[in-house]
Amino acid sequence: MKIVVLGAGAWGTAVAMSAAQHPAGHQVTLWARNPAQASAMQTQHENAQYLPGMALPPALQVASGDPVTACHGADLAIVATPMAALRGMLTALQGLSMPVAWLCKGFESPTGAQAAAAGLLAHEVCAQVAPTLRSGVLSGPSFAQEVARNQPTALVAASEHASVREALVAAFHSPSVRVYANEDIVGVEVGGAVKNVLAIATGLCDGLALGLNARAALITRGLAEMTRLGLALGARPDTFMGLSGLGDLVLTGDLSRNRRVGMLLAQGHTLAQAVESLGHVAEGVYCARTVAQRAQALGVDMPITRAVVALLDGRLSPPEAVATLMGRDPATEFADRG
Repeated sequence: MKIVVLGAGAWGTAVAMSAAQHPAGHQVTLWARNPAQASAMQTQHENAQYLPGMALPPALQVASGDPVTACHGADLAIVATPMAALRGMLTALQGLSMPVAWLCKGFESPTGAQAAAAGLLAHEVCAQVAPTLRSGVLSGPSFAQEVARNQPTALVAASEHASVREALVAAFHSPSVRVYANEDIVGVEVGGAVKNVLAIATGLCDGLALGLNARAALITRGLAEMTRLGLALGARPDTFMGLSGLGDLVLTGDLSRNRRVGMLLAQGHTLAQAVESLGHVAEGVYCARTVAQRAQALGVDMPITRAVVALLDGRLSPPEAVATLMGRDPATEFADRG
């Protein structure tokens, strides 16, 4: 296969590295928006900015310039931009005939004239700007560093189009990466988006040294929140017991940028300081408020998400955010609430 990965951040680079080492001998190009970054990767044979110390496979090509031109003749295009850049990239790619999939996890945060509108999931953005694309998402519990090292990883390829699911499996299923196909793109995207918000809350608990009991409770109740929102948007309940629900929540650990934000806030850093120290995008910061707004519009109760938003907005201190969650009234475990 000829595969183009559009976006040379940590995750895009890792995915391109994995595909370039596939036993099938894929022809893989990694496209970088910044020509200087592309030139440096070609010269240094590594992505020193986002995956320092990890050598790029010799077969991996690096390009810049027009992304549509980079996709010419490809069998599959992978969009590896942050959520904030997805709309623009899909608009540019709207005339492509090959399958297109994205890697970002989140709800789009409306801006400008659309600021009052509900934030959209990636497939909803695609339906607006590129409705004829055969599209989908590659998601699941995965850290870029581990995929780049060919450590065992399981991902999920979700799309309503069988041809997109099949292309993603053919591109990435390998001895080190197992790819499961799923038709429920709504559930997979909701899982990935809400997980990023819950990871901030997990980091808050870890940063305050609240213990493993609190962490387990947070993850379990977070899964309930995630599922409620997904069902309200039309997802299947079983999706949230899979890779993009429970799997993504379990992964939240030392390599998680969103968890790191929560830990830094717990240690007294401002949000600006926490985000600046990462050097990468933390999608949970970008989409937390949008998740809460979408849930409110649907009448879905998401108390952990609301507490994270209040924390990010500075309306609650870290201890107050925890107190807000622990101070909720008693409830039956499986009642439709948090």
